[in-house]
Amino acid sequence: MTDETIRVLVVDDDPGARSLHGRFVSGTPGFSLAGTAGTGDAAVLRGRRGGIDLILLDMRLPDISGVEVLHRLRTLGARSPDVLVISSSRDQVTVRQALAAHVVGYLVKPFTQEALRERLRVYRAERRARERNERDRPLAQGEIDRLLSTGRIRVPGAPPRPVPRPSAPAAERSAPHPSRLPKGLSEVTLARIVEALDPVAPLSAAELSERCSVSRATARRYLDHLVAEGAIDLAHRYGRRGRPEVLYRLVPSPGADQE
Repeated sequence: MTDETIRVLVVDDDPGARSLHGRFVSGTPGFSLAGTAGTGDAAVLRGRRGGIDLILLDMRLPDISGVEVLHRLRTLGARSPDVLVISSSRDQVTVRQALAAHVVGYLVKPFTQEALRERLRVYRAERRARERNERDRPLAQGEIDRLLSTGRIRVPGAPPRPVPRPSAPAAERSAPHPSRLPKGLSEVTLARIVEALDPVAPLSAAELSERCSVSRATARRYLDHLVAEGAIDLAHRYGRRGRPEVLYRLVPSPGADQE
């Protein structure tokens, strides 16, 4: 395996699908099958061990959902592998939750070998372009200042850094700069929303609206903005009937997971 080979983990609860998709990966130039997993917990454990560049992730798993796998991988920060969803799930809740977690693509089952190979070729080209841009792009003064103070630089095309700092006391959490807020959003209300959120205990939009004394529609507007900024993660809670309830929690700070 060369340094340019992209190492792939295939995650699916169906042994036949794991085998088939593994062969698809192995047959794509520039990609290598690094392993397979049949559960979400196994996928997270393998991702934490390192040596994986891309995960092909099914959203329907026997233990935890694919969305929860995405959330746990996000706690790895810069060490988190990229994820391409491969799933038969096409409902809006699942798709939106996956896209909000900054996956590199969403491929609906069943698909052909050529369809997957094309997605992988596009991903490889975008990955190379991102790496070149990260290496060669001149830094602006603000980015140099940020690098000096935090050791981190925002890379174009990469998910935004979390806005709040979960490790800080609640009173010290800060909302995005008001000049960056979309029209109709208030700095004061946004700060109140961020203050009410937690990196461990997720809240629904209804619970948040009650806690912040705003309407559910208002709470959802601010939550949608924070999701787009990469400041909060989505999870879900299954009830006995109907669709799962969408839950929101602050993105853990980089380095919070030391495993």
